[in-house]
Amino acid sequence: MPEENKLSDTIEQIKSFLIENASEFIINLILAFLIFYIGKKVAKVLTNISLKIMEKAKLDDVLCSFLSTLVNISLMLIVIMATLSQLGVNMMGLGAILAAAGLAIGLSLQGTLSNFAAGVMIVLFKPFKVGDFVNIAGETGVIEEVHIFNTVLKTGDNVQITIPNSSIIGGNVTNFSAKSTRRIDLVIGCGYDDNLKEVKNHLESLIQSKELILKDPAPVIAVAELGDSSVNFVVRPWVKSEDYWAVRWELLEEIKTSFDEKGFSIPYPQRDVHIHNAKEV
Repeated sequence: MPEENKLSDTIEQIKSFLIENASEFIINLILAFLIFYIGKKVAKVLTNISLKIMEKAKLDDVLCSFLSTLVNISLMLIVIMATLSQLGVNMMGLGAILAAAGLAIGLSLQGTLSNFAAGVMIVLFKPFKVGDFVNIAGETGVIEEVHIFNTVLKTGDNVQITIPNSSIIGGNVTNFSAKSTRRIDLVIGCGYDDNLKEVKNHLESLIQSKELILKDPAPVIAVAELGDSSVNFVVRPWVKSEDYWAVRWELLEEIKTSFDEKGFSIPYPQRDVHIHNAKEV
C-alpha cells in the first residue's frame, strides 16, 4: 500500500508539472501571437505615416519607396525579436547566429550589395532623374527608370540598356539636362581671300534670325584661329537644353547653303601632286 501511494503521488506530481508548464507555454504562445499580430499592424501604420511625411516633404518617389521599405523592415525585426523573446528564445545566441549568417550572405553578395549601396547614393544625391539626357557608364541616352540595384537607359535609336548602379557611381556622370540652357560650340572656317567683316556680319545676322537662340547670354562670334588653310570663327550661341540639337543641325545646314549663296569659301585640306618624267638613261 505505501508503495502504491508513493507511485500515485509521483504520477500526480508529474501531471501537475505538465499541466502547469503546458498552461504556461500556451499562455506564452498566445501572448507571442498577440505581440506579433498587434506589432505587425502598428508597423504598417507607422510605415504609412512615415511615407506620408516623406511625400509631404516632396522627396523623390524612389527615395520615399526605399525609406518606407527600410522603416517597415526595421519595425518588423523589432516585432519578431519581441515575439521570440516572449517564447523564451535566447536573443543573445540568436543574434550571434544572425550576425554570422549575415556575414556569409554579405560575402556571397558583394556585387549585389555594391549595386545597392550605389543605388542609395544615386537616390540621395540625385546626379540625374527620370527624363534626363545623360552619358553614364559609357552609354548615352534618356533615363527611363531608376531602381535601387540598376538604372534603365533608352538610347537615341530606341534601345533599352540596363546599367548596374555600381558602374554608374564608379565613373563620370554627364548630365546634359541638368541645366536649363546649353551653349552650341561651332568652328566655321572661311578662305583667306574672303572679307572677314562680311563673313562675321553674315554669321551675326544668321544667328539673330533664329528665334530659338537666346539673347541672354549673348552669342559669341569671333576669329579664333588663323589656320593652315582657313580663317576659323568660333560661333557660340546659347539655347534651351531641349532645343540644342535642332538648332545645331539647322545652323550647320544654313551656314553651308548661305556661304554658297554669298560666295564665301569653306576651305578643306588640299594636296598638290607634281609628276616629273625622268629621262631614260
